[in-house]
Amino acid sequence: MTIVQPTEVAVVDTGSTRDSASYVDWSAIIAGVIFASAISLLFIAFGTAIGLNFIDFRSREGAPGILIGIAAASWFLWVQVSSLMAGGYLAGRLRRRHFDATEDESDVRDGAHGLIVWAGATVLGAIIALGGVGAAANMAGSALATATTASASVAAGAADAIDPNAYFTDQLFRAEQPVAGDTEAARAEAGRIFAQAALGDGTVPEADRTYLANVVAANTGLTPEESAARVDAVVVAIDGAKQDALEAARIARNTGIIAAFLLAATTLVSAIGAYWAAQKGGNHRDENTVLTDVFRRF
Repeated sequence: MTIVQPTEVAVVDTGSTRDSASYVDWSAIIAGVIFASAISLLFIAFGTAIGLNFIDFRSREGAPGILIGIAAASWFLWVQVSSLMAGGYLAGRLRRRHFDATEDESDVRDGAHGLIVWAGATVLGAIIALGGVGAAANMAGSALATATTASASVAAGAADAIDPNAYFTDQLFRAEQPVAGDTEAARAEAGRIFAQAALGDGTVPEADRTYLANVVAANTGLTPEESAARVDAVVVAIDGAKQDALEAARIARNTGIIAAFLLAATTLVSAIGAYWAAQKGGNHRDENTVLTDVFRRF
């Protein structure tokens, strides 16, 4: 009778192999980044469709711009935080557990994966945003080149209007009684007077006001009083336009500051959310929690 000797069975210690691997699970991180980016793009597209964007706060007729701005900021905060929390949760849930640490240390490692997802998605979003800005800059450069060619014929006249020397030259050869009929020269000189006032505090000297009133009277047939009133009205209108431009610049500057603060604040809050969500994903992984119980076992 032949006796068959039992063969030895090789036992592979999968636990030691897993524990000797890197603590950073890049597959789970990449999956979290992709998931967070997809959710963010979906929500941003939906918000843009209903007017929650930072391009034009007056795009919805009858709605105050400040209210649309607040709504857009709130929507942006929700999109960024919720998408990164979802990505962090997925990374924590998919991360391979190493059993060489305490439960608290495992939670920290899960949270660290959420932070890496947050960092990756933030950098990816910045790259996409900079790419969009670069494309817009190229379009603006092309438009500027076209506008430069179109404006070449009027560049000399604009330079004279801005040049302070032209204003003083006009004073040197200013006639006591303006000549009627030469409207082109009168218009050019009036433009240089207003340009000189804009270089200062915006005030047109009384002598220039009187001269402009005489020129208007000579070329329009108005009475001296009517001409003076028209000059005063134009000066007030120019000053109002200047104040409007200054106010628009102030609003744009403040909007930029608020937008930068909002971006920094939402980025910080989303980092905290991603860290917390990744820890929850790791806890649900260890507890074998199904998706239907995610929001019931906090």
